Amino acid sequence: MNASSTLLPAVVRPAVEERAWLSSGHCASPVLELLGGLGWAIVDTPEANVHCTSPDGRVYVGWLPEDTTAWKRGIVWQVRVRPSDAEPWIQEFGPDTPTEAVAGFLAAVIASR
Repeated sequence: MNASSTLLPAVVRPAVEERAWLSSGHCASPVLELLGGLGWAIVDTPEANVHCTSPDGRVYVGWLPEDTTAWKRGIVWQVRVRPSDAEPWIQEFGPDTPTEAVAGFLAAVIASR
């Protein structure tokens, strides 16, 4: 059986220039803009690390580009969640994870709370 090409979905291939955001793991702006817009407390340190806490204090997000301990473990982002009705958990992301992916993860976590 042959399907007409008009019935098949079009394949979308973004131009290489449109995929530059996939490699922006060295800039915290997407995450900080998201959390700042939601009223989170954001504190940066003289070492250029940034610590964010949700308004209810149950979620911590750390951007740790200059934290030696974090780098030794291969992470640059740390998310710690203390739900009121479940066990606390931690998710960490390495330097190769695009910041937009971390922002998307956090948006999903926040939406599910």
